[in-house]
Amino acid sequence: MIIKSDLESCRAKLQTMIGCTVRLSSNGGRKRLIIHEGVVDNCYPNVFTVRCRRESDGAFEIVSYSYIDVLTRAVRIAIPAEAADTATAV
Repeated sequence: MIIKSDLESCRAKLQTMIGCTVRLSSNGGRKRLIIHEGVVDNCYPNVFTVRCRRESDGAFEIVSYSYIDVLTRAVRIAIPAEAADTATAV
């Protein structure tokens, strides 16, 4: 069971990650895994947004996820190794 304090701590942690590169993976159904890699753009009361570059044409798209999805592990967040190295250097 998810309680309000879990939701608030998830939101607070993601607010500290604004501007950081993350890799998000979610279930796309039928054994398909959807992976987005981008920069955490904004945190709102119920969702957070990630700005990703599309591989097909190089344009940016904004993808939103809810904090509940993160807490229930429907969406998994990882920090890519190359981003983690630069984050520790700064």
